[in-house]
Amino acid sequence: MKKDNNNKNAKKTWIQYGIFAAIAITLYATGLHTEVIGFAQRGLLATGLMNPDVKDITQVRHSENSSDTATLATTNQADFSLKLMDRDGNITSLADLKGKVIFMNFWATWCPPCIAEMPSIDKLHEEMGDEVAFVILSLDQNFELAKAFDKRKGYDLPIYAPASNLPPMYQSSAIPTTYVIDAAGNLALTHKGMADYSNSEFKEFLRSLK
Repeated sequence: MKKDNNNKNAKKTWIQYGIFAAIAITLYATGLHTEVIGFAQRGLLATGLMNPDVKDITQVRHSENSSDTATLATTNQADFSLKLMDRDGNITSLADLKGKVIFMNFWATWCPPCIAEMPSIDKLHEEMGDEVAFVILSLDQNFELAKAFDKRKGYDLPIYAPASNLPPMYQSSAIPTTYVIDAAGNLALTHKGMADYSNSEFKEFLRSLK
């Protein structure tokens, strides 16, 4: 009797493994594994532990007693030579956005952390799209994948593909990476990795850069 129970349990375990394996294969075959992993990572984003410390950056930028570090942070001019191609194939340049606060995010459809943070970027864009210029730069080899993803999710984000080589300033070893440029043309923030950009502290940070 005990042997029969053990056989039944073993058979049940193998069936479960088989189901999990089938699901995993299906997800990878359809490319949906990226979105599943990204969805799981949103729980980590909810903790706020991955967010950039914009409070410290703001204090440094407005410090009356500027140190060398503060001077570097406020005078590091952004490179505006980057050429961009929009979803309609039009070529523009980062220079066309000079004078505005710019939120520039490097992402790809195959990157789970990118997928994880995208809802917060979409929410930020909905709330601050009239105040801040958004450049959501896809690093996918096929730009059509990024456009299809944006449409499927109903985001309607201002997505672009690089139309020139990335300037050294924006060549990051991590993805996603987000750059924020202030209205004076200074690179105010570089954040490597995912974050929740829809929180009130980050919005206030962006408003302080005008």
